[in-house]
Amino acid sequence: MRLGVDEAGKGPVLGSMFAAAVRVDPEDLPDGVADSKALAPERRRELARTIRDVADAVGVAEIPVARIDDPGTDMNALTVAAHAEALAAAAEEGDEVYADAGDTNAVRFERNVADAVPVALDVRAEHGADETYPAVSAASILAKVKRDAHVESLAAEYGEVGSGYPGDEQTRTFLREFVAEHGELPECARESWRTSRDVLAAAEQSSLGEF
Repeated sequence: MRLGVDEAGKGPVLGSMFAAAVRVDPEDLPDGVADSKALAPERRRELARTIRDVADAVGVAEIPVARIDDPGTDMNALTVAAHAEALAAAAEEGDEVYADAGDTNAVRFERNVADAVPVALDVRAEHGADETYPAVSAASILAKVKRDAHVESLAAEYGEVGSGYPGDEQTRTFLREFVAEHGELPECARESWRTSRDVLAAAEQSSLGEF
């Protein structure tokens, strides 16, 4: 039995970050399991259903916007926390864990994750683990499916928000129009992100120009 763990939604300006851990025999995973970014959304959803069926245990953790914007933390620490919280819901003492490294220093990341989980685990973190280890690919798929569903819920609440990533023009347009109408960011926006600060600054400058 092996555990894989990965996150989705570390970089967006909108919404939560999610992490998933999957405890599974890699031989039981369906054909086609791969890094979630290489799969179409419908295929991810299909695989996610099968992964949940064959997994011995699954854990999912959500890091909401309010926690991301807390000035007392940073994304490296929150990524460790997300991995550890997902693992805590799925792991058993002594499990072998493969994690997609969420830090430039993979050894530091695996040590921090292992220290944050309440049971003793053999954690190994690697960059690109979601492309190398099927259990991590499975975790990547579950985390991305949760993130996709989250973005869909934001769209249902706010209208079209795009992918939520700073490089998405639809997302930036949504933020600009929301701030122009309401004078503040939506609750789903990460206020600490540069994109959010830039939108607020541009709106303030525009208001000053009207006088």
